[in-house]
Amino acid sequence: MNEEIKRLNHKAEKYSENLYNIKNEISKVIVGQDDIVDKLLIALISNGHVLIEGVPGLAKTLMIKTLSDCLNCGFVRLQFTPDLLPADITGTKIYDHKNTSFSTMKGPIFTNFILADEINRAPPKVQSALLEAMQERQVSIQGDTKSLPKPFMVLATQNPIESEGTYRLPEAQVDRFMFKILIDYPSKKDEIEIMHRFTEGIKISVSKLISSKKILEMQKFNQEIYADIKIKGYVAEIIDATRYPEKYGLDINGHIEYGASPRASLWMILSGKANAMKNSRGYVIPEDIRAVAHDVLRHRILLTYEAEAENRTSDEIIDLILDKIKVP
Repeated sequence: MNEEIKRLNHKAEKYSENLYNIKNEISKVIVGQDDIVDKLLIALISNGHVLIEGVPGLAKTLMIKTLSDCLNCGFVRLQFTPDLLPADITGTKIYDHKNTSFSTMKGPIFTNFILADEINRAPPKVQSALLEAMQERQVSIQGDTKSLPKPFMVLATQNPIESEGTYRLPEAQVDRFMFKILIDYPSKKDEIEIMHRFTEGIKISVSKLISSKKILEMQKFNQEIYADIKIKGYVAEIIDATRYPEKYGLDINGHIEYGASPRASLWMILSGKANAMKNSRGYVIPEDIRAVAHDVLRHRILLTYEAEAENRTSDEIIDLILDKIKVP
């Protein structure tokens, strides 16, 4: 092992301890859901946004709020509704009679962490305003461009079973989310612990463990983690297989309408690096890529009507691709 890898491993071990402490703090409130918490932390240090989908009552909002409580950063919860306006999020200009001029009143989006609760209830104009913030890390307020604070992260939730009063997210916006995470029901054992923890008047609080400066430091180091050319080639083949499955002997050509965009390969490498950091490594191995593949790809593979009629899911397609592509 050369000196550079040793140096990266040493730094990764230090940051891994920070992530471990945050996860332990979150576990004081959230029962189970370890994989979901891991993915939120990976997204945090990869500087990506997250879309969480699950039925009501699975603690999606509580999980995100608890994560923000562990970080010494700004946090705002935005409840998305059909009557929401872009200015309600980004802000607007108001006329100052005293100075006879317009001044900018910044909206709640000017903070570090945004919980976009039930994001699919907001109309298209609001989605467009949020898209600019997510991609460019800036917003336009009546012709003026304002930069957003760093770090900046959007954690959005949506309910998969309701359609009334909802707007389907534009594919361009869905693609801006680094991860789409599916949250499932807790186990019976975890359900009992949830009842014990939240029905007996037990007061639970978490501590703020790291600052925004430390988060930016970790995000910068994440870029430095070593990913070999073979790892990049492995990712390229996975992404290519979503576009041209017949080249890889996959009999799923009639099931994929559109494959993953190049943004998928970027996020797969960055999140693979973050997974390596979480596991105290300064270099990426194939298991890091496989650990994040479903969350990166499930919202980027668009299925055909035939696939939906056969009740195929994007996760099943991803499983087939991962099984077929040779691991370096």
